Amino acid sequence: MTDWNAVCARNSRSVQTTIGWIFWDPGAIRRYEELGLPGPIGYIAARSAPLAPAGAAAVTAAFGSISPGAIAVTFALVAERTTFEAVRRARDEAVLEGLHQYTPEILDPLVEIGPPLWEVVEALPAVGRTLFAAHLDLPRPTDPVLAGWHAVNCLREWRGDTHWALVAASGLSGIAASILHNAWLGYADGWLPTSRGSSPVEIDQGWEELERIGLAVDRQVTPEGVALRQRLEEETDRLCAPAWAALGEPLAHRFAERFEPPCEVLLARVDETAGPNYQPASRIR
Repeated sequence: MTDWNAVCARNSRSVQTTIGWIFWDPGAIRRYEELGLPGPIGYIAARSAPLAPAGAAAVTAAFGSISPGAIAVTFALVAERTTFEAVRRARDEAVLEGLHQYTPEILDPLVEIGPPLWEVVEALPAVGRTLFAAHLDLPRPTDPVLAGWHAVNCLREWRGDTHWALVAASGLSGIAASILHNAWLGYADGWLPTSRGSSPVEIDQGWEELERIGLAVDRQVTPEGVALRQRLEEETDRLCAPAWAALGEPLAHRFAERFEPPCEVLLARVDETAGPNYQPASRIR
């Protein structure tokens, strides 16, 4: 029998990479800056655009570990200088430009697997998955490459919403979860929450929370804390595996075969444009 949890864990890495490289792409950053937004703010604005009408508080809740302060600044700058929809369109332009330039070998897989992946995505349960539902409600792009990319993006947001539901059910705040994630990855102390815009005060609050519930001692995550983060990852795979089972074994394995090679190129782009710690969901731990 197919181990769908393992298939999910494997393919989720390519899902994350297919989407995540654009966060630091110079072509995207240039477009954001032309709209009056610094690159990191442009990323937040582009990703939150489908949910932005609900307001900054809803986006903060959906994003989980991105600093509320950074999201508040994003909303203020967008209101002053541009629109969320303009930022999202600029991101999509950069996606097409970048994929054609850096990984032309991913174009055919996106066109081929996009339609059956859309059938799966449209049938996924949306309850409790607000950011996914907001993305799913967008008009589907007419360009077949971009349409395939958006199907992958919806799957990515569905997994993200699922993961944050598990984090919330475990009783963790976003900053505490970010600190646990940092320890689970073996990153230097504070790197991950700092990279997501958290202030020293917010990070201190996260450590206080973890120490209060026995998952950290003297600002060091305990083995129990790392084990909890591992369980969250495994449970995320278990709950997201039905999406790949719905796609079916031939296409699920074809996704792995066709997407992994170009995604290694895209991950190398992240190394160049951001650094080797970024896009942690794409890194082999």
